Amino acid sequence: MTQTIVTLGAHVFDVQVRPVEAIPEGQGAALVEQIRFGPAGTAAGTAVTLAKLGARVRSAGAVGDDPIGDLLLAMLARYGVDTSLVLRRAGVQTSASVLPIRADGSRPAFHVPGANLDYEPSEAPVTEISAATHLHLGGPELMGGEKAAAILAPACAAGVVTSADLLAPGDPGVLAWLDPALSSLDYLLPNEEQLLGLTSAVSAEDGARALLERGVGCVAVTRGARGALVVTAESTIAVPAFEAPVVDTTGCGDAFSAGFLRGVGLGRSLREAAVLGCAAAGLVAQGLGSDHGEFDLATADAFAAATPVLPTH
Repeated sequence: MTQTIVTLGAHVFDVQVRPVEAIPEGQGAALVEQIRFGPAGTAAGTAVTLAKLGARVRSAGAVGDDPIGDLLLAMLARYGVDTSLVLRRAGVQTSASVLPIRADGSRPAFHVPGANLDYEPSEAPVTEISAATHLHLGGPELMGGEKAAAILAPACAAGVVTSADLLAPGDPGVLAWLDPALSSLDYLLPNEEQLLGLTSAVSAEDGARALLERGVGCVAVTRGARGALVVTAESTIAVPAFEAPVVDTTGCGDAFSAGFLRGVGLGRSLREAAVLGCAAAGLVAQGLGSDHGEFDLATADAFAAATPVLPTH
């Protein structure tokens, strides 16, 4: 099945440093094993993994006219992502993060939102979105639910499958901010912490059902080492994570989104789509950055078939 997906929203240039347990005081220095950089963000990071898995991907959003923006777009193009829909902002910094990676793969972040903050619905490539099979909105909370709905609703009317992932930590205020867009989403792909914060629910399933009541078609929740939970009006499906060495958790959520959406585009069941999402996340986690790993769909499927899984509880 042919899948053309527009990933619209957050484009971030990530710099990863590993391992870091503490920031040196004063003018001190510390030797580390690795420093690298790459494309990231809920639009750009997801686009990379989608392209690896065989989707035709067009990325849309805004970056600065700075050298960081040049590098970010060049790296996306290297993975086969069409960046012709990305706008360049004169005099605005491209969004960027510096990520000190701890030895266990977790990391804090130093982040500049940059050009991601001023993208308007009027700038969305309506014709190109309507011609796609899927629209994935990365970080709708950056623009708010009303503006996100102005992009999502026409896509729905054109028969485009819609999805979104979040950047911000969840709280009830963010849910109210996003509410106008929720009924235009076929799939919402938050992590468990975001979901519980958004809904004040005591469990991921309860939180997902609260979002279904607001109009979302399906909620696929990532739960770290406990895998994913896919919730619809008819069913709740728990899918385990794979047992793989974790170097860096950066981009694992974006990789899950990409694998899940690629599975949907291939006509796989929701369980099978979530398995592909967990496989993509497991492959990305084994190295630094959202773009880690030279894998394709066949490699991800083989990884899922051969790799032991972790408990879901």
